[in-house]
Amino acid sequence: MMRASFLITVLGTVAAMLSTAAQAQVLRRDTAPPETVLEERDGSPKHKGHQAPPEMDSSVRKAEFDRDQFGPDPSYPDVDYDVEEQIKIYGGKTAFDSPRPVLELGFPQYSEGVFGSGHNVVGRKNLVRPQLLVYGDWRTAVAFNDNGNTEIGQIATRLNLDVDLKITATERIHMFLRPLDQGGKFSRHEFFGDDHQEADLVVDGNIETLFFEGDWGAIQGGLTDEWSSYDLPFSFGLMPLFYQNGIWVDDAFTGAAFAIPAKNSPMLDISNMDFSFFAGFDKVSTAGLQDADGALADHAGRVYGAATFIETREGYLEAGLGYVDDQRDSPTLSNFDFYSATAAWTKRYGGWLSNSVRGYWNFGQDPVNNLTQTADGFAFLIENSLITHKPSTLVPYGNFFVGVDRPQPLARANDGLLKNTGIAFETDALTGFPKLDSTAQDAFGGAVGIEYLFDLSRQFVVEAATVQPFGGQSDTIAGDQYAASVRYQHNLDDRWLVRTDAIRGWLDNDEDLFGVRLELRRKF
Repeated sequence: MMRASFLITVLGTVAAMLSTAAQAQVLRRDTAPPETVLEERDGSPKHKGHQAPPEMDSSVRKAEFDRDQFGPDPSYPDVDYDVEEQIKIYGGKTAFDSPRPVLELGFPQYSEGVFGSGHNVVGRKNLVRPQLLVYGDWRTAVAFNDNGNTEIGQIATRLNLDVDLKITATERIHMFLRPLDQGGKFSRHEFFGDDHQEADLVVDGNIETLFFEGDWGAIQGGLTDEWSSYDLPFSFGLMPLFYQNGIWVDDAFTGAAFAIPAKNSPMLDISNMDFSFFAGFDKVSTAGLQDADGALADHAGRVYGAATFIETREGYLEAGLGYVDDQRDSPTLSNFDFYSATAAWTKRYGGWLSNSVRGYWNFGQDPVNNLTQTADGFAFLIENSLITHKPSTLVPYGNFFVGVDRPQPLARANDGLLKNTGIAFETDALTGFPKLDSTAQDAFGGAVGIEYLFDLSRQFVVEAATVQPFGGQSDTIAGDQYAASVRYQHNLDDRWLVRTDAIRGWLDNDEDLFGVRLELRRKF
């Protein structure tokens, strides 16, 4: 009897072991990684080790690589994970209370977490998620400006308001307003200086920009419920355009534009390139079209143009071609049409120099009655900055130019081609701060200086600049010009900014320049 009981016990143990092994085998089969359990497209099992090749678009090819160049990720099994130490890796950065727009409807400008799915109004693949934002800044400055012929001490203010209605992820309507200035005159009170006047409150209800922009590829995807294979961004309305850091085009006119973005060519070593095309039919501002009194005739012409940027050979190429069509049919003031071509190349050399070479050429202008050409000739701008041991904050620079005849930007409402050559060539678009001649007309010169950004919350710039007209003077520049300039800018917090500027200019055959200003800016 004992033998029978022992035999039954042994048989039961063996059966239990076999059952456990079978369950483990099933578990291993059910939980094996994907590479060991393969299936055909119809769901039938595939023999281990015979995986189908990945599906790829015909325009895609495999990139060659060397497996020996890759190693396993680091592993630290004996080290405890420390959250505080991981945060320190990123400089101890933490979330901060960012400036808020004055109006946020729909959803906040800055938010974290799940955004939400949106609304199926124009298609599931281009969901509508409306958002209305109003934001901008308010600038107020106290300045004393001696522009040679006028001396004015004043306080002036300017309000910039952006109204942004976002419809989908790629479509929006945008409007820009400046309600406290008009025609270059800002609300101000002139309270000292030989030529000061009384207070002047300027109120302007005109809209500076109002345009729609979107992506036709995304719109088509929403309407057809099929993913689009291309991007075609476009815009139309009273819209701003900005090319070559604003040197060639910096204007808002009524028109339309579209772009062919994000192209590349491995054969030509082009990693990225864009092509854009634009046309403007009203409010085209250019010094090439002027009224009889010398004011810009921004209702007199149309503009057509194309531009491209190409990243290639560790550099950056910008180019453009435009045409301004004078629409005036006057026997005394017409035919000021002109072409404008531009090209620029930017690259770093040897880890110590960042350089840009820019060229601008105006041609084809033939005004009636042999009037003086307003857009003709060419200019070269050379921009240099040294790469120091603090490349992001300590930047010595030297920018130089040469201009022949009267080269002009294609479309820009203020300043000449030298707007970015140095701080001595730019005004403040608020108080009429003095500057050297920025036209580059029959002259050469440049600016050398040093910029220090501290911890990126402050900026200090000191600069020396000059303009040397050919032969000692030109048709527009009376004589040699020299200037010393300084700027200090400080972020008081994430909303308030204070900036100070000073310039002293010495002009041959003309009155000297002097200016000093203090500006307070509130961002919202």
